[in-house]
Amino acid sequence: MISSNVGDENMVEENITSPKPPNSDSSQWGFETRAIHAGQEPDESTGAVTVPIHLATTYMQTSPGQHQGFEYSRTSNPTRLALEQNLANLEGAKHGIAFASGMAAEDAIAGMMRPGDHVILGIDAYGGTFRLIAKVYGERGIKWSAVDLSDLDAIAAAIGPRTRQVWVESPTNPTLAIVDIAGVVDIAHANGVDVVVDNTFATPYLQNPLSLGADVVVHSSTKYLGGHSDVVGGFIALSRDDLAERLFFVQNAVGAVPSPFDCYLLLRGIKTLGVRMDRHCQNAAAIANYLIAHDMVKCVLYPGLAEHPGYEVATRQMRGSGGMVSFIHVKGAEAASATVSATKVFKLAESLGAVESLIEQPAAMTHLSVADSPLAVSEGLVRLSVGIESVDDLLDDLKQALDS
Repeated sequence: MISSNVGDENMVEENITSPKPPNSDSSQWGFETRAIHAGQEPDESTGAVTVPIHLATTYMQTSPGQHQGFEYSRTSNPTRLALEQNLANLEGAKHGIAFASGMAAEDAIAGMMRPGDHVILGIDAYGGTFRLIAKVYGERGIKWSAVDLSDLDAIAAAIGPRTRQVWVESPTNPTLAIVDIAGVVDIAHANGVDVVVDNTFATPYLQNPLSLGADVVVHSSTKYLGGHSDVVGGFIALSRDDLAERLFFVQNAVGAVPSPFDCYLLLRGIKTLGVRMDRHCQNAAAIANYLIAHDMVKCVLYPGLAEHPGYEVATRQMRGSGGMVSFIHVKGAEAASATVSATKVFKLAESLGAVESLIEQPAAMTHLSVADSPLAVSEGLVRLSVGIESVDDLLDDLKQALDS
């Protein structure tokens, strides 16, 4: 087996505590308890402790317009409502809105802008976000700028009279940069601009952007929230009534909603989010410590390393460093491609955040859409979604892939 010990100055240490977001109806409970119980009371008719999968598309009314809170399942569904209440609780939000995918959730947020409006993206935003804003909304007259969001002065300089939103990822995908969310909020709000934070990588277990002043939090619930590579979903959490009213309207009007079975799968996954994230973080820390000592690795991108430029901010706004690790191969694109093709435990696949470990080359896979744009990533970059397998097996797998 491989030892992951390296110099103490580079060691990643994880000491994760259960977060308790503000304004929670169950604030006396820890995260893991709320993940299992919030929004999920036993079924009144049977006593079942698991939320039923309500497949009904329509609901009986006692008289026209008089019903028990449900009319039509596109508008609202009991299983979906349980999911929305559960995740809103975990994010410390007043409102939770579930969508059929992360991109459907992002589309609802971007759709609040009008032709001529301007949005600021991070210089290393997720490729799907860039594609939506630049290729879809750009054709509808929305202007955009790509800015290094770790540079607060650059954000202030990029804000114009028609700037409506700043989209933040922290940690970012795939370079794992850290953005000072509270710092961005201060600048944006001083100019009347809303801040949207993609919290997919951190999850509500490690970070709560609303408590840092963000206006909207968005998730690809496909990833860590579901956690098992078996469901696609998206989610928005927020506390502002004005934005929530508009987004609920869009959810119903457009109809990009998750099925009841998808909501059930997400609720099932969320129950173990806390214990899974503990293992994700522990395994990722061990892998980051191993990679920084390997001669085929040019640099390791992981916010838990003391040498990471965002380390101080990460320790201030996060409760752990997460389960994602990226590195740049010394020998560039071809060697990176060979490495991701040689692993056995790590599966070569897109997506992230599930119990199994995944490996990919973003420039040729998830971030191909940003090639030849300001958001292009290094072709030698390798992204790891570190799963919850035995860490020695993961280390051995990376060793044989890098050494070959």
